[in-house]
Amino acid sequence: MRIAIPTDAWHPQVSGVVTKFERIARELEQMGHEVCLITPDMFRTVPCPTYPQIRLALYPNKKMAEILDSFAPDFIHLAIEGPIGFAARSYCMEAGYPFTTSYTTRFPEYIKMRFPIPLRISYSVFRWFHSASSGVMVSTPALISELGKWGFKNLVQWTPGVDTTLFSPARPGIVTDKRPILMFVGRVAVEKSIEEFLDLNLEGTKYVVGDGPDFTRLKAKYPEVRFVGFKSGEELAGYYASADVFVFPSRTDTFGLVILEALASGVPVAAYPVRGPLDIIRQGETGFLDEQLGNAIVQAMTIDGRKCREFALSHDWTRSARQFIDNLAIIRRN
Repeated sequence: MRIAIPTDAWHPQVSGVVTKFERIARELEQMGHEVCLITPDMFRTVPCPTYPQIRLALYPNKKMAEILDSFAPDFIHLAIEGPIGFAARSYCMEAGYPFTTSYTTRFPEYIKMRFPIPLRISYSVFRWFHSASSGVMVSTPALISELGKWGFKNLVQWTPGVDTTLFSPARPGIVTDKRPILMFVGRVAVEKSIEEFLDLNLEGTKYVVGDGPDFTRLKAKYPEVRFVGFKSGEELAGYYASADVFVFPSRTDTFGLVILEALASGVPVAAYPVRGPLDIIRQGETGFLDEQLGNAIVQAMTIDGRKCREFALSHDWTRSARQFIDNLAIIRRN
């Protein structure tokens, strides 16, 4: 099959969404499908306000039509609700071309953190974007239920995977600071609530691995914390393998791919009991969830990392790709 995936989330942006679609495209190609990723670097772009690492495509409609006409896909999947996603949606609607979408980011909540826009208004826009989708792919049953309450239709599950070869407890660690090593990996931005972790008075050494719009400010505010910037590949895996506890302070993620990467590395997770962590973590077995994040961290230190690894082994990218293909079958049935 020929599958087109227009996505506004792409390099140099660093996020779980970028990782997800980069990896799923690779898996689909290994399964024999032809994939066309339509990304911001194919268009003229401008930096996103308040988040310059994200590039937004300018007037993408004409070129989008040219790309899709040339590729002639069997299926079109809209990855994210940005200028590229809206251009692809417009193309599909004008051509009467059925498509699927994915809901991977809580943009209404992110927008509210930066601008005084009520959630009901933001959700109405995103609900409209997905309203014509033959299947809205989301990561967990709980998120299906939540979005259903906001009026979203045609919701189906699509769960991400993790590379258990790259992320492994057998990988040598690269950190030698005072233990325990308490580690955050991800975007350094307001929606990740990183300061709630950094403000805690705990024994050991805190690490922040990643980059984002708040990196410079937080590095200056917390000089005792190790801010190492963006890491990838084996170096990133080495940081995970060095950790004693992975701390996930976000309250707004739809899933949290980094949680799976930590578990694959044999590292227990401490987080709040909210969507994302609640859908992944087995309380007291692979991590600990508590409204008191400090207590969750202390409790997580008692968990056997072998259980974390065992859980992660059941979440591979091949299974995720097959689930994606099964969801595309919705279009055939319709």
